[in-house]
Amino acid sequence: MNFAAQLFYSSYLSERLERLYSPRPALRDREENDPFWQREELHLGPRQPGGCSKPGPVSNGTMGRRPTLIEPERLKDFGEEELLNGDVKVHDTKVVGGPEIMLMDPPKTRRVSEFRIIPRPQAQYLRFEDISAAAFRIHSGVQKTPCTYSRLSKQYGMEIYLKKEQLHYTGSVKERGALYLLTSLTQEQQRKGVIVATDCNFSMAVAHHAVELKVPVFVIMPSCCSSPRLRTYRDYGAMVISYGSTSHDSQNHARHLAKENGYLYLEEDESAAYLAGLGTVGMEIYEQVPKLDAVVVPAAGQYGLLAATAAAVKHLDSRILVVGIEPDGFPLLLQSLKTDGPVKDMHGSPNRKLYGDLMARSLGVNTFQLAKKLVDKVITVSEEDSLVAMLRFQEFERSTVDTEGAMGLAAILAGQLPELRGKKVAVVVSSANMELELVRQCMDRALVLDDRVSKFSVKLGEWPGDMAKLLDILSREDVRLLDVCHRRHGDKSDLFKAKVECVVETRDRTQSAQLRRMLSERYPTICWLDR
Repeated sequence: MNFAAQLFYSSYLSERLERLYSPRPALRDREENDPFWQREELHLGPRQPGGCSKPGPVSNGTMGRRPTLIEPERLKDFGEEELLNGDVKVHDTKVVGGPEIMLMDPPKTRRVSEFRIIPRPQAQYLRFEDISAAAFRIHSGVQKTPCTYSRLSKQYGMEIYLKKEQLHYTGSVKERGALYLLTSLTQEQQRKGVIVATDCNFSMAVAHHAVELKVPVFVIMPSCCSSPRLRTYRDYGAMVISYGSTSHDSQNHARHLAKENGYLYLEEDESAAYLAGLGTVGMEIYEQVPKLDAVVVPAAGQYGLLAATAAAVKHLDSRILVVGIEPDGFPLLLQSLKTDGPVKDMHGSPNRKLYGDLMARSLGVNTFQLAKKLVDKVITVSEEDSLVAMLRFQEFERSTVDTEGAMGLAAILAGQLPELRGKKVAVVVSSANMELELVRQCMDRALVLDDRVSKFSVKLGEWPGDMAKLLDILSREDVRLLDVCHRRHGDKSDLFKAKVECVVETRDRTQSAQLRRMLSERYPTICWLDR
């Protein structure tokens, strides 16, 4: 081959390959449907009819032993060539200034079936295996609370079993989730310690069990926190620090301390470990009450308890009805179910003394999905019904609970679950953390709401013995006189009469109605004051 032919061939080949492998929009657009190594424009010579050329590896401009992309017949026009084992041996020609062309291996062809996406089952956020593991881990750290038959059953036409979670050491069901959460931490996290900054049942449970596990625990509380509660945290063995005037200040300070010192800041959330610990309630209820028909669970700021209990109960027996109870002043879960998504900005006015700081709580996506899938019914109860339920616990169960713990029974007392009549129902009593003074105020209010305490005013003459006759009537009716006020200087129109105000307590509503009827007949001017 003469020098001119060799130079022409090298120039032609370099130009052709550079044009073929340069990025062009038209080629990129059809790259997937028409692989570049099978296109007609890559072949320098005509293809044989019915022929098929298989691609082979190419490196540094030299041909391998696999069939080449360039047909050897086309090279005969440019001079000599030697065929060795079916390959083409081309005499080396050095082109001054020509760039070395790096060719890549052609992509592997894939069948159409390989591109099909096979759907995989979605992983469950909370499995029954997780709840079983939590029950095995915490059985020595928390007690197995009783689930006893209630004397209120005959009064309301159903078999009521009370799961008394208020009997835990800290008075709350959240000990289950807090203990399993702490035992799930790494050794490094347990060695450095944890920190909490909210005065709630969760913080009390963390403080108690962290000390039991020999994990350093720090409690940041605002100055508005009551002294008895601070003393409780110190009695548990936690390091208590008072900071700020509001809970928001203490929480920010706790996050700052956790970041600076390597502590783990814990707050009540929807972590899988925490929910698995709470779900052990459902396992115990199923074991303690055979042939159960329904479970009533409070959900005031603790939606994880409802979702986790439903997950356990529904796995063991899908026919068991799970009912969630919320306060009507803050129906977060109920509104979220109506909008088919967790509500972020919930406007409500719950009584913070009774239900805590509910407006600071939120409903997580995972907890909402569990509740949406597993909870059969969500209803709301009023503050008045919860207070009356607290009174029933005092009278019939000889126990003190808070409003959150009484909400399950409140729904039954208010007649909002008529479909459960004649059924076997388990009611979760979640907590009993309420200060003594607030308990007394709640009981006084509950007696009024239950028509057990009445207040009336009556005008009596100033004749000797009129006041004694009124007191004698109350005594004969077996009514307890709580307060009496005798006002001699009343209205100007009644110059010879005195106004008497009395506060009395009766046994029940029947006796109260009988007292009102008798006093109204004897004293036509009597005035019953509103509640």
